[in-house]
Amino acid sequence: MNARKEILAIIPARGGSKSVPRKNIIKLGGKPMIAWAIEAALGSKWITRVIVSTDCEEIASISKEYGAEIPFLRPAEISGDRSVDIEFHQHALNWLLDNENYSPDFVINLRPTPPARKVATIDAAIEHFMKFPEADSLRSVHLSSESPFKMWCINEGGLMKSVCSLEGIEEPYNQPRQNLPLVYWQDGYIDITRPSVILGKGSTTGNNIIPFEIHEPAIDIDYPEDIENAEAQLKLKDSKSSSVTIPPDDTRFPS
Repeated sequence: MNARKEILAIIPARGGSKSVPRKNIIKLGGKPMIAWAIEAALGSKWITRVIVSTDCEEIASISKEYGAEIPFLRPAEISGDRSVDIEFHQHALNWLLDNENYSPDFVINLRPTPPARKVATIDAAIEHFMKFPEADSLRSVHLSSESPFKMWCINEGGLMKSVCSLEGIEEPYNQPRQNLPLVYWQDGYIDITRPSVILGKGSTTGNNIIPFEIHEPAIDIDYPEDIENAEAQLKLKDSKSSSVTIPPDDTRFPS
C-alpha cells in the first residue's frame, strides 16, 4: 500500500435549501443529517482531517459538536442555489494554504445527503484511488436503471429529439435494451480529487476520472419524500442485507 497520505474530507453544507428546508440538519435516526457524514469521515482509517464548509452558524455549531473542524465560514457569494462544487473546493484549499500552509494529497467530497454511507466503502474507494496515480479523480457510480439512449428532449416546436446518439447504431431508442451500452449514474456517495486538479485545472474531476461502483443502497435526499427511505436505509446500514451485489450473470440492463 502507498505511503501515508494527507487526506482532507470536505463536507459541504449550505444553510439554504428550498426543496427540504434546513436539510443538512434535519433529524435522521436521532441525529442531524450532517452528523452521519461527519461520523463516517472520522471513522475512516485514511481520512486525516474533516472540515465542514458552510455559510451557516447553526450548521457550524452542530458540526463542531460532532467532531468536525470549522476553520472558516463559506462566503455567501458561493453558497447560493446555483453555486457549483468547484467554488467551495477552491475556497477551502486556498484558505487552508494561505492561513495554515496546509495542502492535502487528496480531497474527499462527502455530501451530507446520502446519510447511509459505510465507513468500509469510503475506505475501499480511497484505496482504489491510490492504485491509479495517473487519475485526476474518482467518482462513485451505480448502474443506472434508465438508459439515456431512450431519452428525449422536446423542442420549442413540440417535436422530440433523441438525447443521445450511438456510433454504428441507427435509432438506438428503437433497439432492445440488451443491444445498448451499460450506463452509470454518479450517485454522490464519494468523490475524490487531487488538489492540483482543483487549483491548477479549475475542475473537481479533471480529464482522467476513474469509477468506483457502489453496490449498496444509499439514497440521496433531495425531496421530502426521500426522508422516509433514508431512515429505513439507516436502520439497515450495518446489517448484511444492506449490501446488494448483482451477480455478473444477472446484469440488469437499463430500460
